[in-house]
Amino acid sequence: MPQLIRLRHTRALRAALLTTCVFFASNAHAQDGDNALPTVDVDTSAQVQPGATLSQTSVSAETLRAGDATSSDTAGILTAIPGVSVNGGGGFSSMPAIRGLSEQRITVLVDGQPIDAACPNDMNSPLSYTMPQTIASVTVVPGVAPVSMGGDNIGGVISVTAPEPRFSTDGTLLLTGEASAFYRSNGDGFGGAVTLTAAGTNLSATYTGSYTQADNYKGGGSKGEVLSTEYAKTDHALALAWQNAAGLWEIKGGYHFSPYEGFANQWMDMTSNKSWFVQGRYRGVFDWGDVDLSASYRDTDHEMNFLADKLPGDMPMNTEVHTFTSAAKFQIPVSANHTAKFGLEYNHQWLDDYWPPVEGSMMMGPNTFVNVNEAYRNRIGAYAEWQAQFSETLSGVFGVRYDRVEMNTGDVQPYGTSMMQMADVMAANAFNASDRSRNDNNWSGSAILTWAPSDSLALELGYAHKTRSPNIYERYTWGRGSMASRMIGWFGDGNGYVGNLNLKPESADTVSATASFAPAAGLSFKVSPYYTRVDDYIDAVYVQVLRDMMGMPTPFVQLQFANLDAEFYGVDVSGEAVVSGTREQGTLVTASLAWVHGENLTEDLPLYHQMPLNAKLGVAHRTGALELGGEVEWVDRKDRVDPRRNEPETASYALVNLRAAYTLAGVRLSVEAANLFDKGYDLPLGGMAIGEYRSTGTLRPVAGRGRSINLGVSTKF
Repeated sequence: MPQLIRLRHTRALRAALLTTCVFFASNAHAQDGDNALPTVDVDTSAQVQPGATLSQTSVSAETLRAGDATSSDTAGILTAIPGVSVNGGGGFSSMPAIRGLSEQRITVLVDGQPIDAACPNDMNSPLSYTMPQTIASVTVVPGVAPVSMGGDNIGGVISVTAPEPRFSTDGTLLLTGEASAFYRSNGDGFGGAVTLTAAGTNLSATYTGSYTQADNYKGGGSKGEVLSTEYAKTDHALALAWQNAAGLWEIKGGYHFSPYEGFANQWMDMTSNKSWFVQGRYRGVFDWGDVDLSASYRDTDHEMNFLADKLPGDMPMNTEVHTFTSAAKFQIPVSANHTAKFGLEYNHQWLDDYWPPVEGSMMMGPNTFVNVNEAYRNRIGAYAEWQAQFSETLSGVFGVRYDRVEMNTGDVQPYGTSMMQMADVMAANAFNASDRSRNDNNWSGSAILTWAPSDSLALELGYAHKTRSPNIYERYTWGRGSMASRMIGWFGDGNGYVGNLNLKPESADTVSATASFAPAAGLSFKVSPYYTRVDDYIDAVYVQVLRDMMGMPTPFVQLQFANLDAEFYGVDVSGEAVVSGTREQGTLVTASLAWVHGENLTEDLPLYHQMPLNAKLGVAHRTGALELGGEVEWVDRKDRVDPRRNEPETASYALVNLRAAYTLAGVRLSVEAANLFDKGYDLPLGGMAIGEYRSTGTLRPVAGRGRSINLGVSTKF
């Protein structure tokens, strides 16, 4: 199947050529505090090709490997892309947001497969199952994404891909691989990764493995230690591929284990997360078109409790999730300039969430608290898409899709029936007496036109109508007690959340434009304004102030998920200039800026977790084996906050990062100083430091990481 491999590589190259954003930037707000991020190196071109968008950006394997000492958090690395931010999570579990729309509203694919929610706090977010050092590329498509890239989303697509299988081209045994290791001074983080491939002409086997571990990190300046930020995890996968005259056949299995991960902005920590998966795929190229068939199964056992930073205590919370996904995709060339795409998708999620009783506790016993009882969420999707090359300068992508989402769950129960548990008793009775079956019929569509009248100019206009159904926790969590509701929510604000059986699917209409300019050799920039209106946006409404055991009011409130109307608008800007030599061997200056405004139209309030205006300016120089770089990152004051959630304001800040690397005899050595001047700052999307609040009684935002000296070593063989 060498012709198939060449075809896939050609298409990947075309997609890369279409992205016109090249900048050297790093993360000013990654939730694990890893500030300096690798260069996002994407070729610039005004070439028009159907099937990709000017607004999308791909981060290459070379870029990810170059930053092996920087971050273990894939989501954090993506903040180098204008318009991408991360909401607070654990050290490798930040939750990405695109143009103000959070992870729950984004299709996140890992090797083409979605990974469903498996935690009431979203501690094991989809990208937490990846390591930057072992993936081939990450593609981010904001806003108006083609319907063939996935449904059940309103915010865009993040697609993580593993390396394509490699085969021997001369009949001998191919043995190849790469390895890396790193150390980060702030938090004593360390780890490494390895990829090994053994292949013949028709059969290929690739193993990938990684490990990472870190202690609590220290905030910048006088911020001190940031409690509940320690973590450890390991990932392993084995991929087998066989190519013959009929096509390319692949099977892959893997195992993920995290024995612990602290969450600075949650009441709980992750005390175990075990997940294994198996997936198969077939790709064939025929005279009449291409076929892509896939299926996968994932089993996850997730446990939460308190780590040492959150004081002595015990409150086990367990979640079990099984997911099965399958897809059949067809691409048929109708003519030399027109291609039709068709696809069928099926996704089944089964989730059980229960909290065992705590011995000797009057509140958390004597029974098991059944939070979600064997719920399921089944989605059947179908799409049709037309890719057209109208002329040498004009192309378009037009598509429509339908997704049917079916959900249901069983009866629930509180810990007990005492007076202190009465709020949960009454809520459970009402929930069990209700009809919990829900069926949503969701229609989505997108239309994208791209015009490139010259090599120096490309313009794109896109419109999308996208629909997303509520997830299991948004619809089916029911606890009304203070403690029960505070266990629900991925917002990092310490507040309590209650589900809502009456939630409607979110419906979003997005208009976006992209203009790419290259007025002179070595100079280019891109501007992308956008507007999104969301009807039935799943937000939350105020219920009551939460009280402590003595009946006294706390700084936290209880809210219930509810449908509101919302809008998002803003602009992403990026550019580059080669000031000497070439991009590969010379000096490159890059800059980017992102601004988003999110508004709760129903209540005329700012939406929660909206990233303030931020900008980055960087310079990179390479001469032979020597690489030098640095950047300044600036984030504006966050003063548009959601008062219902008691969202804190944060001050503006600027960070300086420096790095250097040298390759000697095939071994790349790197050193970097992240947050060089040890600037103290608070993370604008980091939430509240609940770990510190439980230990000291002081409530403040989560602080960003202080200065860290990061060392890395990597090689290919």
